[in-house]
Amino acid sequence: MLQRAILIIAIFLAILVALTFGDALLSQAYVWVSRVTGWVVHNFADVFAGIQYYLSTHTTKVLLAIALTIPVSWWVFRSREKELKNPANHRKIAIVLAICLGWLGAHRFYLGQIGIGIVFLVIFWFFPPLAIVLGLIDAVRYFFMTDEQFAIVKT
Repeated sequence: MLQRAILIIAIFLAILVALTFGDALLSQAYVWVSRVTGWVVHNFADVFAGIQYYLSTHTTKVLLAIALTIPVSWWVFRSREKELKNPANHRKIAIVLAICLGWLGAHRFYLGQIGIGIVFLVIFWFFPPLAIVLGLIDAVRYFFMTDEQFAIVKT
């Protein structure tokens, strides 16, 4: 159930990013990257302020992304039910989550490693660049693992 919820969130974020690309791509990307990497973000309050600002300025895009997330998620779950249960796909999803949301520990929560996911959140609270680097390191580790090695890490 948690894996499905995280997959829905990832689909929502992917759609939201796709909708945002047409709107001042370079300036928004620079602002986002600077906030995520800790140049501007010093704690969760700044992240929440950034999210609140984004929601207030792009309400239509967020609502459209939510509206598109529901049918896309339903289609993915219906058409790819057997493939989503394949361990190799769990590794691919964990890699994407580690790249996109690794700084929040989303990949660890997806793999059922709640404690380590909370550690990622604590690290992000005190030193955001370290959380980003650790998320990217996990993505690289998962990428170079075999399915058997990943099954061991997942447990």
